[in-house]
Amino acid sequence: MRNPPLRRHQRFAARFARAERGAVAVEVSLTLVLFLGLIFALFELAMVLLASTSLETAVQVAGRQIRTGEFQQGASNSKTDFKNLVCANMGWLSSQCAADAYVDVRTYASFSDLAGGAPQPGSSFSPAKTCFAAGNPTDIVLVRAYFKWRLFTPLLDHGLENMPGTGMRLMSSATAFRNEPYSDQPALGAKC
Repeated sequence: MRNPPLRRHQRFAARFARAERGAVAVEVSLTLVLFLGLIFALFELAMVLLASTSLETAVQVAGRQIRTGEFQQGASNSKTDFKNLVCANMGWLSSQCAADAYVDVRTYASFSDLAGGAPQPGSSFSPAKTCFAAGNPTDIVLVRAYFKWRLFTPLLDHGLENMPGTGMRLMSSATAFRNEPYSDQPALGAKC
């Protein structure tokens, strides 16, 4: 007598539930997916922090040339020249810098006025809103640089992305100082 089809399916399901062959492979594959996701997330965060630190260093080094007047008194003293100076100090990101970096240099009448000069948020960033005024001796200067970083880890890009819909993170770095009295020119005051 033949077993009814329902009984055969029940026996197959029971046998499948008791089977242990390949269980380790399934467990390893599930764990491996989570582990690789964690490794890629750590790598992405490390790259973002490294790029941010590189930008910070480049802004500090380039800003020093404005502070001492070396940049203003040189033959190359335009916004593009300053951007090239920042990019030259970005080391491993210098090739990407030309397309993805933007500089914004402004002078202020007092240090308290700097508080009103908030950086542009990534969601509404516009290179057209940047300015360039390196100032004269004793001017108060705010040097800010922006850098677009392309995110590459799936799912993590939504947490780090601050330029909606682009898969990019806008990083910014700033330094503020009073220019040294490198010549007898009067201060410009607030500009830009």
